Amino acid sequence: MGQLLSFEDHALARLRARVAAAEEAREDLLAFARGQSGAVAAIHQAVLAAMEATDFDHLLHVVVQEWPLILGLDAVALGLIVGGQGFRVDSSGVQHCEAALLRQWLSGGELVQLRTVDRGHPLFGPACDLIGAEALIRLPDALPEAVLLLGQRGSQPLDGRHGSELLLFLGASLGAMLRRWTLNP
Repeated sequence: MGQLLSFEDHALARLRARVAAAEEAREDLLAFARGQSGAVAAIHQAVLAAMEATDFDHLLHVVVQEWPLILGLDAVALGLIVGGQGFRVDSSGVQHCEAALLRQWLSGGELVQLRTVDRGHPLFGPACDLIGAEALIRLPDALPEAVLLLGQRGSQPLDGRHGSELLLFLGASLGAMLRRWTLNP
């Protein structure tokens, strides 16, 4: 003869599994919100630090020396095209680089590119060997033409649409400040 199934036990087990899944989803959402909140606060702090720059050189110092600490990154670099010449600005100073290397990225369609890499972009200079994840942010309205590079050792870049929106804000803010200092030195 057949077995009797307890629908009550089965329903209770399903309910417990659904409650556990909902609790896990809630924890994931809270962790994401806390991370986003921290990222937003760090981006805002970085922009405020740049806004306090007293001249163009000070702005470059803030970007490549202070932003890594503020944003919790391992490297920040800036590529600039000035008078047809390419320059790379990083923690070791300002160096010449191929303008074609910069134009290659500046002519692209995407404003932000987030990626995991085996080796960072050459514009990171000596730090490129340390980089496992990078964000390349094109500053389309900047004067001079510019690209901002953010790098970290780990392989977890800022993810998705929310990370890109924050980086677009950071890039747009830096572009506005670059215009300010190049048009009104």
